[in-house]
Amino acid sequence: MIVGVLTLEFRLHGNDSLKGKRSVAQRLKMKLRNKFNVAVSEIAHQDMLDTLALGVVTVSPDAKHAQGLLQKALNMVVAADEAELIYDDIELIGP
Repeated sequence: MIVGVLTLEFRLHGNDSLKGKRSVAQRLKMKLRNKFNVAVSEIAHQDMLDTLALGVVTVSPDAKHAQGLLQKALNMVVAADEAELIYDDIELIGP
C-alpha cells in the first residue's frame, strides 16, 4: 500500500478576511475531491489571511498510480488559477 501526499501552499494576494480565504480554500478542496476522489484538508497557516496550505492525500496499491494522480491534481490546481501557488511537494510513503 502506498500513501501519496501532495502539499500545496498558496499566496492570496489582496485577501483581507478569513471569509475570503475560506472561500478560496473551499473551491479548491471541492475541485480536488470531485475530480480526483482524494482527501483534502487545510494543514497550516489557519490564522494568516494571505497564506493557504492544503494537504491532499490518496491511497493506492501502486506508486506509479499515486504519483500520476497527485501530479494531475497539481496540474489542475495550477491551471485553476484560484491563487498563486508558491510551494508544492509530492511525497510517497510505503514500501
